[in-house]
Amino acid sequence: MLDKELIQLEYERIMRHAAGGSNHEALASMLASWQAGRGMMPDCLGLTQPDFAALIDFHFPRLSLDSLNQPGRQADHNRTDEYHDVLKLLQDNRAQSCHSEKAMAMIVSQACQGQDHLWQDMGLWSRGQLSAMMLRNFPTLAQRNTQNMKWKKFIYKQLCNAEGIYTCRSPSCEVCVDYDACFGPED
Repeated sequence: MLDKELIQLEYERIMRHAAGGSNHEALASMLASWQAGRGMMPDCLGLTQPDFAALIDFHFPRLSLDSLNQPGRQADHNRTDEYHDVLKLLQDNRAQSCHSEKAMAMIVSQACQGQDHLWQDMGLWSRGQLSAMMLRNFPTLAQRNTQNMKWKKFIYKQLCNAEGIYTCRSPSCEVCVDYDACFGPED
């Protein structure tokens, strides 16, 4: 069986336990990918064990934690300041209507430390899935991404702008020689 088929089967198994809610599909995608070793997320998706257990219990109350194989990866503690800066940005822009948006902020902050596109590092299946999750959980931040900049670049640009650090050499993105690196396709 192909890797994608196994991930799809795991997604379906997890979704059979879904209680519903705004983040259950994205979380099921992340968990299914995580089971197959995809993405860069550490054990417990970067959450503490109690926070992870609470997240799973809320979204998938009949799913046994024992049925989820931890990938055996640890969080990168060398980038703690960076993690906290991203976390603060996300928490300042939370929707405050979803039960799990605090946990989602921690997961996104952890995934920002990966080397691939944010959606890939999180174990999501597409950039569109990430965009919908960002809009649902962090609407004021997501709505500022009016030019559809790649999410990780956008988040870090927001941090730089907040600090008054303008590293871009061009007066606008449209005339920048690195335009494709920030706005190109992500597949």
